[in-house]
Amino acid sequence: MANGSDILLIIVAILFPPAAAAFIAGCSCDLLINILLTMLGYIPGHIHAFWLIYRKMKAEEQYGYGGYQYLGNGEFVANGGLPPVAPNYGSTGR
Repeated sequence: MANGSDILLIIVAILFPPAAAAFIAGCSCDLLINILLTMLGYIPGHIHAFWLIYRKMKAEEQYGYGGYQYLGNGEFVANGGLPPVAPNYGSTGR
């Protein structure tokens, strides 16, 4: 299921694919690959950016929002094995 940040990433990927890759992967090899693919042809850059977004969405489904870390090359792993717990905001949490 796509949430608001995923829809925003898709819009950014349509306009400028390297920006979407930078939002997901940071300054890494995936950003350089996406820049080169976009320079070679606009469509390959789009495909790579959409692939990164797809992998991020799958990691969110598997590990929960924020419960994963990006390793590079489209690989995500769990942060400590457990997804983050929602805050109680002053309640006792019972």
